[in-house]
Amino acid sequence: MKAFGKILGLGLLGLLLIIVALGFALTHLFDPNDYKDEIRQLARDKAHVELTLNGDIGWSLFPWLGLELHEASIATLTKPKEPFADLQMLGLSVRVLPLLRREVQMSDVRVEGLNLNLARDENGHGNWEDIGKPLPAATEGTATAPAQAPAEQPAKPAESSSERAVKLDIDSLTVNNARVYYTDAKSGQSYSAESIQLSTGPVHEGTNIALKASAFLSASQPAIKARTELAGELRFDRKLKRYNFEDLRLTGETSGEPTGGKTVTFGAQGQLLVDMGANVASWNGLKVSANQLRALGELNVRDLDKTPQLSGGLSIAQFNLRTFLDGIGHPLPATTDPAAFGKLELVTRLQGTPTSLTLADLAVKLDDSTFTGRVAIEDFAKQALRLQLKGDKFDADRYMPAKSEEAKGATAARQAEVKQQESTAVAAAGSSPLPNAPTQVAWSDDKLLPVDRLRVLDLQADLAFGSLTLDKLPISDAQLQATGQGGLLTLQALRGGLYNGTFEAKGNLDVRPAVPQLGINTRINRVPVEHFIKAEGKEQTPPVKGLLTLTSDLTATGNSQKALVDTLNGSANFAINDGVLVNANLEQQLCQAIATLNRKTLSGEPRGKDTPFEELRGSLVIRNGVASNPDLKARIPGLTVNGHGDLDLRVLGMDYNIGVIVEGDQRAMPDPACQVNERFVGVEVPLRCRGPLELGAKACRLDQDGLGKVAAKLAGNRLKDKIDEKLGDKVSPELKDALKGLFKR
Repeated sequence: MKAFGKILGLGLLGLLLIIVALGFALTHLFDPNDYKDEIRQLARDKAHVELTLNGDIGWSLFPWLGLELHEASIATLTKPKEPFADLQMLGLSVRVLPLLRREVQMSDVRVEGLNLNLARDENGHGNWEDIGKPLPAATEGTATAPAQAPAEQPAKPAESSSERAVKLDIDSLTVNNARVYYTDAKSGQSYSAESIQLSTGPVHEGTNIALKASAFLSASQPAIKARTELAGELRFDRKLKRYNFEDLRLTGETSGEPTGGKTVTFGAQGQLLVDMGANVASWNGLKVSANQLRALGELNVRDLDKTPQLSGGLSIAQFNLRTFLDGIGHPLPATTDPAAFGKLELVTRLQGTPTSLTLADLAVKLDDSTFTGRVAIEDFAKQALRLQLKGDKFDADRYMPAKSEEAKGATAARQAEVKQQESTAVAAAGSSPLPNAPTQVAWSDDKLLPVDRLRVLDLQADLAFGSLTLDKLPISDAQLQATGQGGLLTLQALRGGLYNGTFEAKGNLDVRPAVPQLGINTRINRVPVEHFIKAEGKEQTPPVKGLLTLTSDLTATGNSQKALVDTLNGSANFAINDGVLVNANLEQQLCQAIATLNRKTLSGEPRGKDTPFEELRGSLVIRNGVASNPDLKARIPGLTVNGHGDLDLRVLGMDYNIGVIVEGDQRAMPDPACQVNERFVGVEVPLRCRGPLELGAKACRLDQDGLGKVAAKLAGNRLKDKIDEKLGDKVSPELKDALKGLFKR
């Protein structure tokens, strides 16, 4: 037995030496470069590709089947002169014996200078789709060849996929300076990945594979470039179609048209899983950053083989939204409060599809406000936005566009005009001439609405606020419902409490025409009127106080305050109850009028500086920014007031004629000059009010012309009384009437 074993060992050793010698002879005596034409033809016949070998082929046979290709390219048979891939060098080696066991054991695999050109033509056909396909003529020849009866073969048991699977075992994979370029002739779009660097550790199925990669990416429409670096550990199971990327770290920076030319630094981390067998994917431990933005979350996707469905959660730490948007090339417009949008943070649950995204169970903190609810984009292409939010408090004025320098200048000019007339009126204590009608425009030419965006907006909004500040008005328990589609926006309701009163507004905005058209209906119920007529930019006592009730139906066109006021048309009805004309002693002026008619001088000191009234009401007809008020009526203790005039809303000016029927000084000790006798009963004392609306009753003066007519009338009445007294019954009534008529004329 020992001799037999020794002989067998020597035999195997000899066989091994023969194989080694044969391998040495093949690798040293056989040069594959001599057979390039045969190799090319073999590639055409078997792989159906056009292989071009411009460089040398280096190889080894045993125990490694080694191969090095230099300056090689591959094209399809249909376009052999247009290679879709070429490389400077490909180096790999495979153990020979494991191949017999369907195992691929490789040493280091190196790829240098790979260029991959992918293209779709105008018909959407990609050049890679012809790889491995024979020429049509060859296909037809094969089809027309006479059929031969197949030789009977013994049946073989079908191999399972696991039996056919090839086991991979690679020491490492290295790709240097690779490039991938994609173009689409139909869309004109192109993408590229250049300077691709890839390196891995040992590649074994079912084990973690250390991986590092970097590349420079670019796109043509819109023009954008990015530098990216990727690292992590990859594990895959081809049988289960399961792929894990653990400790994934993606970093880089990008710039281009979408970022306004500014550079944005980004990063992402987490555990990525793709299970094609179950058609699910997940990204756990997600960390995302973009400049100063930081977010945590997790993402899950199911139905990868159908319409993917996204779910997960996201939490964004507090950051400065204004600074962030400016850093990515999308700066916010200047706002009334420069600090607005300074703080933003949110937590939400995500739901989505390739065409939609929903932020459910949303909690947002924006500056000093907190919102909860739901925000959804139901269709990205249609910009279908759905809002259902509740806020604790929100100051909308802070987020309004800041006034331009031109608008600030116009406001300052008008305030100066009002101040000058106000100082004159106060200094003269009502004895000066009527103030002039204001001439300075009170409204801004700044654009109000982003018309282009509104024309494509599909909106459904349902908002509620515990406290909403709008145009400096604090609205409590505010509710807003609005819709918008096809350029027509409808305010279904905006209602709430206001200074212990209530208000409600409805309307629509049509931005389909070149010039936007606005229609609005309002209802204000017992709201202190002084809050609507405060002068902008300064604290001062309002000219009138009281509880306002107002209904209006208005239309306007334009996209600025000035344009809307200039085209304002419609009607309104108003009433002010339990009011006061502030700093306007109307009763004192009327006593002065009575004293003038009595040809006496007031001896008492002026009484209170304000004039209270029970009710002030009327209607307005508005035409192109001018509101006509034909039926002003007021109830003031001891007075009855009627009036008519115009309010020029364009300059916030008034021009009124007011008639006052007085009872005189009703005090226990009246001023003798202000006593009303029976001759004054039913006599209407005329006033004229003209000037800036802010002056209120301080812009009112006795109408001297009208007062002269009243005096003439009173003189005529006195003369008739004297005729009655002197003539008595001495003459006929016809003669007395004739005399009265003569003196009256």
